[in-house]
Amino acid sequence: MNPVIINMVSLCRHYEMGEQTVKALDSIDLQFNRNDYAAIMGPSGSGKSTLMNIIGCLDTPSSGIYELNDRNVAEMNDDELAQVRNREIGFVFQTFNLLPRLNCLKNVELPLIYAGIAPEERKVRAEEALLSVGLGDRITHKPAELSGGQMQRVAIARALVNKPSIILADEPTGNLDTATSHDIMEMFGALSEAGNTIILITHEEDIAHFTRRIIRLRDGRIESDEAR
Repeated sequence: MNPVIINMVSLCRHYEMGEQTVKALDSIDLQFNRNDYAAIMGPSGSGKSTLMNIIGCLDTPSSGIYELNDRNVAEMNDDELAQVRNREIGFVFQTFNLLPRLNCLKNVELPLIYAGIAPEERKVRAEEALLSVGLGDRITHKPAELSGGQMQRVAIARALVNKPSIILADEPTGNLDTATSHDIMEMFGALSEAGNTIILITHEEDIAHFTRRIIRLRDGRIESDEAR
């Protein structure tokens, strides 16, 4: 069995809004293994984004335990958290978040700049990442010269370039047509087979069914967790 890389025990995230306490996440017990390919679903306000932000070390739980690769995230300092976000986790967003003035290669190089990688190695690794998502012939193109599907592939290449163990994708097919969405989901499937843990938020059932596990949230709790 593949090793557990994410372990959450009795995890809660509460917000104070005036005199009211909002339980965005309420006693979550959840594990993800290496190679997992999972979708997180649920209605608006169910806690999906809060859970994703905590997994991605962008937010911290109010209580409970979150262990990432056997390390308690609560014990990490700001520098260690930044390093985890840059090296252990790749982020893919619905809106691609590409810089319009930079070509594909330069967009993909950005995480390597933050990691302090030398320019020559940055170029090689960014080219490899773009080749891995089928964009070897678009390296010098800028985002405005690409289709929506190609822009999302650039975003995936950027998420992959630091060779993270986990890829978090927030509605990654939300701005894409059906055929392109299915292509992107199949690419995620191949990446999980190659060793990445892929966790995505989606509200689309057909997209979720490309994954091997569907976790449904409601009112900050896990309603169901179904392996497929």
